[in-house]
Amino acid sequence: MIDVQHWLSALPPGVVYLIVAGVIGVESMGVPLPGEIVLVSSALLAATGVVEPEWVASAAAFGAIVGDSVGYAVGRRGGRPLLARLGRRFPKHLGPAQLARAEQSFARHGVWAVFFGRFVALLRILAGPLAGALHVPYRRFLVANAAGGLVWAFGTTYLLYSVGRAAEHWLKDISWAGLVLAVLAGLGSTWWLRRRAHRVTSADGAAGVEAAEAAPGGGSTAVAPGVDSVRTGNEH
Repeated sequence: MIDVQHWLSALPPGVVYLIVAGVIGVESMGVPLPGEIVLVSSALLAATGVVEPEWVASAAAFGAIVGDSVGYAVGRRGGRPLLARLGRRFPKHLGPAQLARAEQSFARHGVWAVFFGRFVALLRILAGPLAGALHVPYRRFLVANAAGGLVWAFGTTYLLYSVGRAAEHWLKDISWAGLVLAVLAGLGSTWWLRRRAHRVTSADGAAGVEAAEAAPGGGSTAVAPGVDSVRTGNEH
């Protein structure tokens, strides 16, 4: 995401808005693209004053609404065979398992799946084509699509814009070298704790296997420590 933000910062603001609208629009048509990464990077870029947050949010909302509508039309025309072809082309993102989960969301939540789907990576890609393939009435789809696109685009943009502005205010007097050292220390301690926890878990698992093998009957009647005492207490 840092690379995307750095790349966007070298472009004129108008081009950034077009990229935000284009990437999110194509993603909403059913093509797996990093739309949310582009939006997040642009919103953080707005916090530095390179672009304007209202134009970033407007571009994202426009791309989301138009892209979903195009995806709806394509899905309505192509139906399930189109979704199957997309699944074969993008098995990691639009395979049978992902499609089944998306269909369950539509079956459970109806048109609200379009609204809330804007905040979920999988449904953000599939909502338009799937709604069209399932013949969801377009007026209901458009209302949920527009509401979800506006809330997602403006909410995400202004939330990250506010966080970025606050972070810039509090960090402007802190040495960047000290900040880097603090981040590295935090990452190092997290790595050490995870490694320690993994070792403890592995040791406990090995001890449990040894105890099971040593028990009469080859471990089939072995009981975890503490379980036998609980059973005895219950019998009394």
